[in-house]
Amino acid sequence: MTMIAGKTETIHIYHTNDIHSHFDNWPEISGYLLDQRKLHEQAGETCYVFDLGDFVDRSHPFTEATEGKGNVELLNQAHYDAVTIGNNEGITLSHNALAQLYKDAQFDVIVANLTYVDGSTLDWAVPYQIYTTNEGLKLAVIGATAVYDLFYSKLDWSIIEPRNVLVNLASKLKETVDCIVCLSHLGVNEDRLLATESSDINVILGAHTHHLFIHGEQVENTLLAATGKFGQYVGHVTITFENSHVIDKTASVIPTEELPADPVLSKQVYQMITGGTELLDETVFTTPENLGQNLFGASPLSDLFGQALLAYTKADCGLFNAGIFLGQLQAGVVTKRDLHRILPHPINACVITLTGRALREYYEISCHPDWARTEVRGLGFRGTMMGVMIHTNLTMKNDVLYIGENIAEPDREYTLATLDMFTFGFFYPNMKFEKIDYYVPELIRDIVGSYGARLFGTTS
Repeated sequence: MTMIAGKTETIHIYHTNDIHSHFDNWPEISGYLLDQRKLHEQAGETCYVFDLGDFVDRSHPFTEATEGKGNVELLNQAHYDAVTIGNNEGITLSHNALAQLYKDAQFDVIVANLTYVDGSTLDWAVPYQIYTTNEGLKLAVIGATAVYDLFYSKLDWSIIEPRNVLVNLASKLKETVDCIVCLSHLGVNEDRLLATESSDINVILGAHTHHLFIHGEQVENTLLAATGKFGQYVGHVTITFENSHVIDKTASVIPTEELPADPVLSKQVYQMITGGTELLDETVFTTPENLGQNLFGASPLSDLFGQALLAYTKADCGLFNAGIFLGQLQAGVVTKRDLHRILPHPINACVITLTGRALREYYEISCHPDWARTEVRGLGFRGTMMGVMIHTNLTMKNDVLYIGENIAEPDREYTLATLDMFTFGFFYPNMKFEKIDYYVPELIRDIVGSYGARLFGTTS
């Protein structure tokens, strides 16, 4: 709007998404971003760097030990301009941990569909930010994250359906800016719908569903861009203006395996991650015997977890998969690092209130022989194979289902403790329609740790 008539300007946007604390390529990514920014600045060009959420993932011990603040420092060092949050930042951290996560951030946090429970705006994030390019153009950046209402509400946040918020926000901003970019952690289908509902958004940088657009995707007037997952690619979007109007948009990705290694930066990142991880070397409990695992049946570890799950939830019975255990615990001192190693998943426990009839249905589904070798991706699960289903205080004798020593009556209500991943409709299709109470913010490793400390104590 203030650009000299006839003059053109191209701005460069670099973006990452769904890194999930996969730091193997991070030295190359951060080094590349720093180098590109320097090159653009030397050429007098405008450059921005954005992340689209799920940069934090508590499956990595460094993230666990620092409650994500170590991740934020990595973003600071790479000179990011803005981020939006993903569900891993939003619902795997406690309310206080998320509120403090970006305290030392040197970049903007942009999320328009999250508020405090009383409706007041966040003091650690903004719904949008306006940036001014070298030639005086105004770029509005808006952002939103995926809706997990039951989890956010339990954590004392209020999450709002994002598309209407973003459409209305873009409509208001278009009068005062030259271009609108959306940082979206909503998923590819939501991004496509958003593009059809708003002609005001020029570019949507996408995440959440780990989709990859090698050359972007054009949906009506909007360019969609995304880089897959785990830092396998860095995205590069260019937007060219003439007389304050967008005349061209392009999207591409750079494979990180092709980026040059920087030994100095690699050493710095390694030392930072190693130092942060050492915070997990804290004793939780001391076990008098080995606690082994078994993918294909019950084990001492599954017995302990089943007991811990029922003690924590006070449920009548429990159901979980043997594949959640990614190792065993040796006799002796068990540290936070040990618990994180065997249970790295950002998974919460939940309690389902259901009839004996429904409980029998889920029990029968859980006995299917294919479970043990079923591969699982996503849903918070960080292992490989499901493993057999383990039942706690739940047995079938002569085609009669028992809870403890009592027959499960078809029309009577019971409580079943299980893992949140089973309530999303993928494994037990009807389970998502039951009455579900999610237990947050404690993750399943926290449940084992607390129970083990009470059962065994912290000293040998």
